Amino acid sequence: MGSASSEKTVTGYAAHDASGILTPFTYTLRQTGPEDVLIKVLYCGICHTDIHQTKNHLGMSKYPMVPGHEVVGEVVEVGSDVTRFHTGETVGAGVIVGCCRTCEPCKANIEQYCSKRIWSYNDVYTDGKPTQGGFASAMVVDQKFVVKIPAGLAAEQVGPLLCAGLTVYSPLKHFGLMRSGLKGGILGLGGVGHMGVKMAKAMGHHVTVISSSDRKRTEAMEHLGADAYLVSSDEAAMGAAAEGLDYIIDTVPVFHPLEPYLSLLKVGGQIILMGVINQPMQFITPMIMLGRKSISGSFIGSMAETEEMLEFCEKKGLNSMIEIVKLDQINEAVERLERNDVRYRFVVDVAGSKLVA
Repeated sequence: MGSASSEKTVTGYAAHDASGILTPFTYTLRQTGPEDVLIKVLYCGICHTDIHQTKNHLGMSKYPMVPGHEVVGEVVEVGSDVTRFHTGETVGAGVIVGCCRTCEPCKANIEQYCSKRIWSYNDVYTDGKPTQGGFASAMVVDQKFVVKIPAGLAAEQVGPLLCAGLTVYSPLKHFGLMRSGLKGGILGLGGVGHMGVKMAKAMGHHVTVISSSDRKRTEAMEHLGADAYLVSSDEAAMGAAAEGLDYIIDTVPVFHPLEPYLSLLKVGGQIILMGVINQPMQFITPMIMLGRKSISGSFIGSMAETEEMLEFCEKKGLNSMIEIVKLDQINEAVERLERNDVRYRFVVDVAGSKLVA
Protein backbone atom coordinates (compact mmCIF):
# COMPACT_ATOMS: atom_id res chain seq x y z
CA MET A 1 0.00 0.00 0.00
CA GLY A 2 1.84 3.04 -1.26
CA SER A 3 1.45 6.77 -1.01
CA ALA A 4 -1.52 8.63 -2.40
CA SER A 5 -1.08 10.20 -5.80
CA SER A 6 -2.82 13.44 -4.97
CA GLU A 7 -4.16 15.62 -2.19
CA LYS A 8 -7.60 14.82 -0.81
CA THR A 9 -10.49 17.22 -0.33
CA VAL A 10 -12.21 16.92 3.05
CA THR A 11 -14.86 18.79 4.99
CA GLY A 12 -14.62 19.82 8.60
CA TYR A 13 -16.04 22.35 11.02
CA ALA A 14 -13.83 25.43 11.35
CA ALA A 15 -13.67 28.63 13.36
CA HIS A 16 -13.13 31.67 11.13
CA ASP A 17 -12.60 34.32 13.80
CA ALA A 18 -12.37 34.83 17.56
CA SER A 19 -16.11 34.30 18.00
CA GLY A 20 -15.18 30.62 17.94
CA ILE A 21 -18.32 29.70 15.99
CA LEU A 22 -17.70 26.56 13.97
CA THR A 23 -19.14 26.17 10.46
CA PRO A 24 -18.56 23.70 7.59
CA PHE A 25 -15.27 24.25 5.79
CA THR A 26 -13.70 22.42 2.86
CA TYR A 27 -9.93 22.10 2.48
CA THR A 28 -7.27 19.71 1.19
CA LEU A 29 -5.11 17.21 3.04
CA ARG A 30 -1.51 16.65 2.02
CA GLN A 31 -0.58 13.58 0.05
CA THR A 32 -0.09 10.47 2.15
CA GLY A 33 3.70 10.39 2.34
CA PRO A 34 5.93 7.36 2.99
CA GLU A 35 5.63 7.73 6.79
CA ASP A 36 2.00 8.87 6.86
CA VAL A 37 -1.28 7.27 7.87
CA LEU A 38 -4.56 8.46 6.36
CA ILE A 39 -7.27 8.22 9.01
CA LYS A 40 -11.01 8.31 8.50
CA VAL A 41 -12.18 10.11 11.63
CA LEU A 42 -14.83 8.22 13.58
CA TYR A 43 -14.95 10.18 16.85
CA CYS A 44 -13.27 13.25 18.29
CA GLY A 45 -13.54 14.57 21.85
CA ILE A 46 -14.08 18.24 22.69
CA CYS A 47 -11.45 19.64 25.06
CA HIS A 48 -11.42 22.96 26.94
CA THR A 49 -8.28 23.80 24.96
CA ASP A 50 -10.40 23.84 21.81
CA ILE A 51 -12.23 26.82 23.30
CA HIS A 52 -8.98 28.62 24.14
CA GLN A 53 -7.75 28.13 20.59
CA THR A 54 -10.90 28.88 18.61
CA LYS A 55 -11.61 32.02 20.67
CA ASN A 56 -7.98 33.21 20.62
CA HIS A 57 -7.70 33.31 24.40
CA LEU A 58 -3.94 32.84 24.10
CA GLY A 59 -3.49 35.40 21.33
CA MET A 60 -1.96 32.92 18.86
CA SER A 61 -4.91 31.67 16.84
CA LYS A 62 -4.83 31.47 13.05
CA TYR A 63 -7.99 31.09 10.98
CA PRO A 64 -9.68 29.21 9.45
CA MET A 65 -9.09 26.61 12.16
CA VAL A 66 -10.49 23.09 12.38
CA PRO A 67 -10.02 22.07 16.03
CA GLY A 68 -10.09 18.65 17.66
CA HIS A 69 -7.17 16.69 19.12
CA GLU A 70 -8.82 13.63 20.66
CA VAL A 71 -9.13 11.67 17.45
CA VAL A 72 -10.17 8.06 16.97
CA GLY A 73 -10.48 6.70 13.47
CA GLU A 74 -9.96 3.93 10.97
CA VAL A 75 -6.82 3.54 8.88
CA VAL A 76 -7.77 3.81 5.21
CA GLU A 77 -4.32 4.22 3.67
CA VAL A 78 -0.69 3.94 4.75
CA GLY A 79 2.56 5.17 3.24
CA SER A 80 5.16 2.88 1.72
CA ASP A 81 7.39 2.98 4.83
CA VAL A 82 4.64 2.45 7.39
CA THR A 83 5.05 -0.90 9.15
CA ARG A 84 3.10 -0.52 12.42
CA PHE A 85 -0.36 0.13 11.00
CA HIS A 86 -2.62 -1.51 8.45
CA THR A 87 -5.84 -0.55 6.72
CA GLY A 88 -8.95 -1.28 8.73
CA GLU A 89 -7.29 -0.88 12.13
CA THR A 90 -8.70 1.48 14.76
CA VAL A 91 -6.17 4.09 15.78
CA GLY A 92 -5.87 7.35 17.67
CA ALA A 93 -4.12 10.68 17.22
CA GLY A 94 -3.68 13.37 19.84
CA VAL A 95 -2.35 16.84 20.54
CA ILE A 96 1.01 16.56 18.73
CA VAL A 97 1.61 15.53 15.11
CA GLY A 98 5.28 16.48 14.67
CA CYS A 99 8.60 17.14 16.41
CA CYS A 100 12.23 17.78 15.46
CA ARG A 101 13.45 14.28 16.52
CA THR A 102 16.94 15.60 17.29
CA CYS A 103 16.65 17.62 20.53
CA GLU A 104 17.15 16.17 24.02
CA PRO A 105 13.44 15.71 24.75
CA CYS A 106 12.95 13.93 21.43
CA LYS A 107 15.93 11.64 22.03
CA ALA A 108 14.56 10.91 25.52
CA ASN A 109 11.18 9.95 24.02
CA ILE A 110 9.36 12.85 25.67
CA GLU A 111 8.66 14.54 22.37
CA GLN A 112 5.77 16.52 23.83
CA TYR A 113 8.41 18.85 25.29
CA CYS A 114 10.19 19.42 21.97
CA SER A 115 10.41 23.18 21.37
CA LYS A 116 9.62 22.54 17.71
CA ARG A 117 6.58 20.36 18.34
CA ILE A 118 3.81 20.65 15.77
CA TRP A 119 0.27 20.90 17.10
CA SER A 120 -2.48 18.86 15.51
CA TYR A 121 -4.22 22.13 14.57
CA ASN A 122 -3.52 25.87 14.62
CA ASP A 123 0.04 25.24 13.53
CA VAL A 124 2.10 24.90 10.35
CA TYR A 125 3.34 21.52 9.16
CA THR A 126 6.75 20.85 7.62
CA ASP A 127 5.29 21.36 4.14
CA GLY A 128 4.26 24.92 5.05
CA LYS A 129 0.53 24.16 5.16
CA PRO A 130 -1.67 24.76 8.22
CA THR A 131 -2.50 21.76 10.36
CA GLN A 132 -6.19 20.99 10.88
CA GLY A 133 -7.72 18.79 13.54
CA GLY A 134 -10.25 16.06 14.07
CA PHE A 135 -13.59 17.82 13.63
CA ALA A 136 -13.34 16.67 10.03
CA SER A 137 -13.86 13.61 7.89
CA ALA A 138 -10.18 12.66 7.69
CA MET A 139 -6.63 13.45 8.83
CA VAL A 140 -3.15 12.56 7.60
CA VAL A 141 -0.76 11.89 10.49
CA ASP A 142 2.87 10.76 10.65
CA GLN A 143 2.99 7.19 11.96
CA LYS A 144 5.11 8.24 14.95
CA PHE A 145 2.10 10.14 16.31
CA VAL A 146 -0.49 7.43 15.71
CA VAL A 147 -1.39 4.83 18.34
CA LYS A 148 -3.27 1.55 18.09
CA ILE A 149 -6.46 1.32 20.12
CA PRO A 150 -6.63 -1.87 22.23
CA ALA A 151 -9.48 -4.19 21.34
CA GLY A 152 -10.94 -3.96 24.83
CA LEU A 153 -11.65 -0.22 24.56
CA ALA A 154 -14.75 1.13 22.79
CA ALA A 155 -13.86 3.58 20.02
CA GLU A 156 -16.24 6.29 21.20
CA GLN A 157 -14.70 6.18 24.69
CA VAL A 158 -11.05 6.50 23.68
CA GLY A 159 -10.79 10.09 22.40
CA PRO A 160 -10.84 11.72 25.86
CA LEU A 161 -8.28 9.20 27.09
CA LEU A 162 -5.82 10.51 24.49
CA CYS A 163 -5.88 13.94 26.15
CA ALA A 164 -7.55 13.93 29.58
CA GLY A 165 -6.48 10.40 30.47
CA LEU A 166 -2.91 10.88 29.26
CA THR A 167 -2.62 14.26 30.96
CA VAL A 168 -3.24 12.55 34.30
CA TYR A 169 -1.31 9.34 33.67
CA SER A 170 1.96 10.98 32.58
CA PRO A 171 2.72 13.02 35.74
CA LEU A 172 1.62 10.22 38.05
CA LYS A 173 4.16 8.00 36.34
CA HIS A 174 6.93 10.59 36.04
CA PHE A 175 6.77 11.72 39.68
CA GLY A 176 6.63 8.17 41.05
CA LEU A 177 3.00 8.44 42.16
CA MET A 178 1.66 5.18 40.77
CA ARG A 179 2.29 3.08 43.87
CA SER A 180 -0.69 2.12 45.96
CA GLY A 181 -1.47 3.65 49.33
CA LEU A 182 -0.91 7.30 48.42
CA LYS A 183 -3.38 10.03 49.27
CA GLY A 184 -4.17 12.25 46.32
CA GLY A 185 -6.35 15.26 45.68
CA ILE A 186 -8.14 16.08 42.43
CA LEU A 187 -8.88 19.79 42.16
CA GLY A 188 -11.71 20.38 39.69
CA LEU A 189 -14.10 17.70 38.47
CA GLY A 190 -14.34 18.19 34.74
CA GLY A 191 -13.01 16.20 31.80
CA VAL A 192 -9.48 15.84 33.16
CA GLY A 193 -10.57 15.73 36.80
CA HIS A 194 -12.96 12.83 36.40
CA MET A 195 -10.21 10.82 34.70
CA GLY A 196 -7.89 11.81 37.55
CA VAL A 197 -10.27 10.23 40.05
CA LYS A 198 -10.60 7.06 37.98
CA MET A 199 -6.86 6.71 37.33
CA ALA A 200 -5.86 7.36 40.93
CA LYS A 201 -8.43 4.94 42.30
CA ALA A 202 -7.25 2.26 39.87
CA MET A 203 -3.72 2.77 41.21
CA GLY A 204 -4.92 2.13 44.75
CA HIS A 205 -4.92 5.71 46.03
CA HIS A 206 -7.17 7.33 48.61
CA VAL A 207 -8.75 10.10 46.51
CA THR A 208 -10.17 13.42 47.69
CA VAL A 209 -12.07 15.57 45.22
CA ILE A 210 -11.72 19.30 45.91
CA SER A 211 -14.36 21.59 44.44
CA SER A 212 -15.66 25.13 44.88
CA SER A 213 -19.16 23.96 45.86
CA ASP A 214 -21.04 20.94 47.17
CA ARG A 215 -22.82 20.50 43.83
CA LYS A 216 -20.72 17.57 42.60
CA ARG A 217 -20.42 15.63 45.86
CA THR A 218 -22.80 12.84 44.84
CA GLU A 219 -21.16 12.47 41.44
CA ALA A 220 -17.68 12.33 42.95
CA MET A 221 -18.49 9.91 45.74
CA GLU A 222 -21.13 7.64 44.25
CA HIS A 223 -20.49 7.72 40.51
CA LEU A 224 -16.69 8.03 40.40
CA GLY A 225 -15.78 6.36 43.69
CA ALA A 226 -13.89 9.17 45.41
CA ASP A 227 -13.12 8.55 49.07
CA ALA A 228 -13.62 12.12 50.29
CA TYR A 229 -14.96 15.45 49.09
CA LEU A 230 -13.78 18.89 50.13
CA VAL A 231 -15.48 22.22 49.46
CA SER A 232 -12.68 24.76 49.17
CA SER A 233 -14.78 27.55 50.72
CA ASP A 234 -15.45 25.49 53.86
CA GLU A 235 -12.64 26.79 56.08
CA ALA A 236 -13.28 24.28 58.86
CA ALA A 237 -13.17 21.29 56.52
CA MET A 238 -10.09 22.61 54.72
CA GLY A 239 -8.37 23.15 58.06
CA ALA A 240 -9.19 19.64 59.19
CA ALA A 241 -7.74 18.24 55.96
CA ALA A 242 -4.46 20.21 56.21
CA GLU A 243 -1.21 18.36 55.53
CA GLY A 244 -3.01 15.17 54.55
CA LEU A 245 -2.30 14.76 50.82
CA ASP A 246 0.76 13.44 49.01
CA TYR A 247 -0.18 15.25 45.82
CA ILE A 248 -2.85 17.37 44.18
CA ILE A 249 -3.68 17.26 40.48
CA ASP A 250 -4.90 20.78 39.71
CA THR A 251 -7.11 20.66 36.62
CA VAL A 252 -8.80 24.06 37.00
CA PRO A 253 -8.45 26.00 33.69
CA VAL A 254 -9.13 29.48 35.12
CA PHE A 255 -7.25 31.73 37.57
CA HIS A 256 -7.44 30.58 41.21
CA PRO A 257 -5.29 31.05 44.34
CA LEU A 258 -2.89 28.22 45.15
CA GLU A 259 -2.33 28.86 48.86
CA PRO A 260 -5.48 27.12 50.13
CA TYR A 261 -4.46 23.97 48.32
CA LEU A 262 -0.78 24.08 49.23
CA SER A 263 -1.89 23.88 52.86
CA LEU A 264 -3.47 20.48 52.15
CA LEU A 265 -0.13 18.90 51.19
CA LYS A 266 2.08 16.83 53.46
CA VAL A 267 5.74 17.72 53.86
CA GLY A 268 7.31 17.00 50.48
CA GLY A 269 3.96 17.03 48.73
CA GLN A 270 3.37 18.61 45.36
CA ILE A 271 0.67 20.26 43.36
CA ILE A 272 0.74 19.50 39.64
CA LEU A 273 -0.75 22.16 37.38
CA MET A 274 -2.64 21.03 34.29
CA GLY A 275 -5.06 23.83 33.45
CA VAL A 276 -4.15 26.28 30.68
CA ILE A 277 -4.34 29.69 32.39
CA ASN A 278 -3.31 32.95 30.75
CA GLN A 279 -2.86 34.91 34.00
CA PRO A 280 0.03 34.81 36.49
CA MET A 281 -0.56 32.51 39.46
CA GLN A 282 0.13 33.81 42.99
CA PHE A 283 1.37 32.36 46.26
CA ILE A 284 3.72 33.35 49.08
CA THR A 285 6.97 31.41 49.22
CA PRO A 286 6.78 30.29 52.88
CA MET A 287 3.81 28.12 51.89
CA ILE A 288 6.29 26.05 49.90
CA MET A 289 9.48 26.51 51.90
CA LEU A 290 8.11 25.49 55.29
CA GLY A 291 6.91 22.15 53.98
CA ARG A 292 9.45 21.47 51.26
CA LYS A 293 6.49 21.41 48.91
CA SER A 294 6.63 21.92 45.18
CA ILE A 295 4.56 23.28 42.34
CA SER A 296 5.09 21.58 39.01
CA GLY A 297 3.42 21.30 35.66
CA SER A 298 2.88 18.55 33.15
CA PHE A 299 1.81 18.53 29.53
CA ILE A 300 -0.06 15.58 28.01
CA GLY A 301 2.41 12.68 27.63
CA SER A 302 4.70 10.92 25.21
CA MET A 303 3.61 8.45 22.57
CA ALA A 304 5.15 5.65 24.65
CA GLU A 305 3.11 6.79 27.64
CA THR A 306 0.02 6.97 25.44
CA GLU A 307 0.38 3.28 24.60
CA GLU A 308 1.01 2.43 28.27
CA MET A 309 -1.99 4.47 29.39
CA LEU A 310 -4.34 2.79 26.93
CA GLU A 311 -3.10 -0.64 28.03
CA PHE A 312 -3.59 0.39 31.67
CA CYS A 313 -7.16 1.52 30.95
CA GLU A 314 -7.94 -1.71 29.14
CA LYS A 315 -6.50 -3.81 31.98
CA LYS A 316 -8.34 -1.85 34.68
CA GLY A 317 -11.58 -1.47 32.73
CA LEU A 318 -11.36 2.32 32.74
CA ASN A 319 -13.16 4.59 30.33
CA SER A 320 -14.29 8.18 30.13
CA MET A 321 -17.82 9.31 30.92
CA ILE A 322 -19.09 10.94 27.75
CA GLU A 323 -22.01 12.56 25.98
CA ILE A 324 -22.08 11.99 22.23
CA VAL A 325 -23.09 14.79 19.84
CA LYS A 326 -23.07 15.29 16.08
CA LEU A 327 -21.07 17.97 14.28
CA ASP A 328 -24.14 20.12 13.68
CA GLN A 329 -24.54 20.28 17.49
CA ILE A 330 -20.97 21.28 18.13
CA ASN A 331 -21.51 24.98 18.85
CA GLU A 332 -24.15 24.17 21.44
CA ALA A 333 -21.81 21.59 22.97
CA VAL A 334 -18.98 24.13 23.20
CA GLU A 335 -21.30 26.63 24.91
CA ARG A 336 -22.33 23.96 27.40
CA LEU A 337 -18.68 23.04 28.01
CA GLU A 338 -17.94 26.67 28.83
CA ARG A 339 -20.72 26.49 31.45
CA ASN A 340 -19.32 23.17 32.71
CA ASP A 341 -22.63 21.59 31.70
CA VAL A 342 -21.33 18.17 30.66
CA ARG A 343 -20.57 14.94 32.47
CA TYR A 344 -17.73 14.77 31.72
CA ARG A 345 -16.62 15.00 28.12
CA PHE A 346 -18.36 15.67 24.83
CA VAL A 347 -17.43 13.33 22.00
CA VAL A 348 -18.39 14.18 18.43
CA ASP A 349 -19.66 11.31 16.31
CA VAL A 350 -17.88 12.56 13.21
CA ALA A 351 -18.51 9.54 11.00
CA GLY A 352 -22.20 9.66 11.86
CA SER A 353 -22.49 13.37 11.07
CA LYS A 354 -23.65 14.91 7.81
CA LEU A 355 -20.70 16.81 6.40
CA VAL A 356 -21.79 19.30 3.73
CA ALA A 357 -19.78 22.44 3.00
